[in-house]
Amino acid sequence: MLSLDYRDARPIYEQVKDGLRRLMVSGVIREGEKLPSVRTLASTLAINPNTIQKAYEALEAEGYVCSVPGKGSFASPHTGVDRGRREELLQTFDQTAAELLFLGVEGAALWARIRALEGGETS
Repeated sequence: MLSLDYRDARPIYEQVKDGLRRLMVSGVIREGEKLPSVRTLASTLAINPNTIQKAYEALEAEGYVCSVPGKGSFASPHTGVDRGRREELLQTFDQTAAELLFLGVEGAALWARIRALEGGETS
């Protein structure tokens, strides 16, 4: 499910957050599905439960997770994703696309990659 890279410069909670977000975006964790409890996931990954709690709180702030007291954390509907996160990702996309164009990647190649993502394909 999730794997951690201790050589990665990012903090562990960010790796957990990014891994869970990737699982939700790719459909492995479906909308409304219950996420593992903080203790269960911490035990599975052999890390401190506070680290998992921090990742869950960050995902909730971004709109990917909703917590129900006494029940746990669940994957939010896609419509719940924060507008700020969308803008942040679009800004990153713009910067990355501009750099790729500068490095000689043709616009048609970028469009082809986007179309492949829309079709569920990856390259």
